[in-house]
Amino acid sequence: MRCALYQHIQYPRCLLAVTLCLTGLMTAGAQASPSTAFSTPQPFEAQYRLKVDGWPSATITHHLSQEESHWRSDMRFSIAVISGEERSRFSVADDATRALLYNSRYSLFGIGNDYQLKEEQLTTLDRQTALFDLSRRAGKENCIEAAPCDLRFLDHEGEEEHYRYYMDNQSPISVPAGEFDALNVVMLNAEKSDSELHLSFHPDWPGLVLSAEYFKDGERETQIALTEFSPSGGVTP
Repeated sequence: MRCALYQHIQYPRCLLAVTLCLTGLMTAGAQASPSTAFSTPQPFEAQYRLKVDGWPSATITHHLSQEESHWRSDMRFSIAVISGEERSRFSVADDATRALLYNSRYSLFGIGNDYQLKEEQLTTLDRQTALFDLSRRAGKENCIEAAPCDLRFLDHEGEEEHYRYYMDNQSPISVPAGEFDALNVVMLNAEKSDSELHLSFHPDWPGLVLSAEYFKDGERETQIALTEFSPSGGVTP
């Protein structure tokens, strides 16, 4: 149960993928426009409301912070008897993102496991770093429904996940935290045609998820929505 719920939450899954999503990402066929600059990372704190069918709603906290020349993404959630957290360290140079360290912990009824992927094990991006990277690339590559881009990332155990994604549209969305411009992306599991993830990113705040919805057999099973957003030293969009 824990693993099934987690996969709905992080990527995102939720998030959070939402707590899933990629370069070290191996975005085959994705070509960025040379005239389009990638958004510069900015530190922030955010909270999301998590809804999973059959479970009470819960809160996901998300922190993006800078530590010297590196960045850190920290995401945590707790719902009923299940809790989890993911932390990743990565570096950013122009349009390249490099994963440096990934840690995660999950617990069911107080019993759980810790996982770690060191730099030498990160043959591609971990999913926290991948989520950040995807949010920067969304709308800047030729990824359309008729020709989606491949994306690959490592899960908490170091196993490679394979998805395809495309830019659905760019239009404002309303969430509990307000109305924001959004880059709306659809992610498709390359091995499971019955599931897809819809993600909405803010175009100016890499890593910030506005909304995430996980669908299976056309039915929405998991939903995440931004409820609070606090930029660190910046101006709220």
